[in-house]
Amino acid sequence: MSFTLPDLNYDYNALATAIDAQTMEIHHTKHHNTYITNLNNAIAGTDNEGKDLLDLIHNAGSISPAVRNNGGGHWNHSFFWNLMTPDSMGAPTGDLADDIKNTFGDFDNFKAQFAQAGLTRFGSGWAWLIVNAEGKLQITSTPNQDNPLMDVADVKGSPILGLDVWEHAYYLRYQNRRPDYINAWWDIVDWNKVAELYQTNK
Repeated sequence: MSFTLPDLNYDYNALATAIDAQTMEIHHTKHHNTYITNLNNAIAGTDNEGKDLLDLIHNAGSISPAVRNNGGGHWNHSFFWNLMTPDSMGAPTGDLADDIKNTFGDFDNFKAQFAQAGLTRFGSGWAWLIVNAEGKLQITSTPNQDNPLMDVADVKGSPILGLDVWEHAYYLRYQNRRPDYINAWWDIVDWNKVAELYQTNK
């Protein structure tokens, strides 16, 4: 079965306080869809055809660069879309909030460290909050379309929050001002979804 572009849970203009509708539409229908098209082409007629996306991701070190890059692009973007909402409550609560405080000192310090991971990712890539192998929260980043689930990742774990810092994610509104994009993005994070992922992977 070929991979297909997932629908969004909101309209393209729903996140306009942080990400404009044109960027959302281009990012979803062009960039994400291109990863899917290229992934389907790369696995067609190979042993990877019909495999689950997570199977490909977990074995990124033993698959072709085309499958790794485009498979990562498909997984990362599918994950990213589901972490945003026009109805963000602005900050986590409950067990997740407590763990963030215990791990990073407080929520503002966590945001600063996460933003730094995105700002210092040279070129294109992602910033992540993960639950690591010890069950602890950890901030990391990956290049290109890699992610912490891959066997090639420097820091491995289960992502519960991810931010796309490729220029195509923000350039129409923010140009080269990645810090402004990251700062605005906090206002649309779906902390309920992040908390669900935290509970699942803790």
